Amino acid sequence: MEITSQCVVALTWVLKDTLGEELDVLAEPVEFLVGGDDLLPKIDEALQGHGLGAVIELHLEPQEAFGDYDDRLIFLEPRALFPKELEEGMTFDGTALPAGTNPDAPRDALYTVTEIYPEHVVLDGNHPLAGIALRLRLKVAGIREATEDEVGSGTAGTGFFRIQAQASGNDTLH
Repeated sequence: MEITSQCVVALTWVLKDTLGEELDVLAEPVEFLVGGDDLLPKIDEALQGHGLGAVIELHLEPQEAFGDYDDRLIFLEPRALFPKELEEGMTFDGTALPAGTNPDAPRDALYTVTEIYPEHVVLDGNHPLAGIALRLRLKVAGIREATEDEVGSGTAGTGFFRIQAQASGNDTLH
């Protein structure tokens, strides 16, 4: 079967920065909907027409991946507003930021606690890979037709590097 829009692919990958440092490895295949919301557009496009076992090497500039780093998404917030068990690496959905945080912080962002001081907490609303050019080696481990539900929802259930808010620190990118 050839990869086309609206099919599901099972992928493994190795993600590196342009200096060759390994940023993430997905050794066990994970399914993504091609032509939906799961993959970055350049990855979606690169997969089209390939088959089972294909290996695809991509170079993604920041604007093709997670955007440029935006220092306007860094916020210094009072430590007292956050839970006692706060740890660096924890994330907060912008809609669930504690009352009293900066009202200018966009509520549609996901914030990572990057530093904790006795009186303040630094929140970063940038994606962890924002501003970084990436090298990605993908391997197609499976291809199948998407279900009606997957096509309708635009996802096979996993987004490419979807970062989700969690109760405790988790640095997994996928």
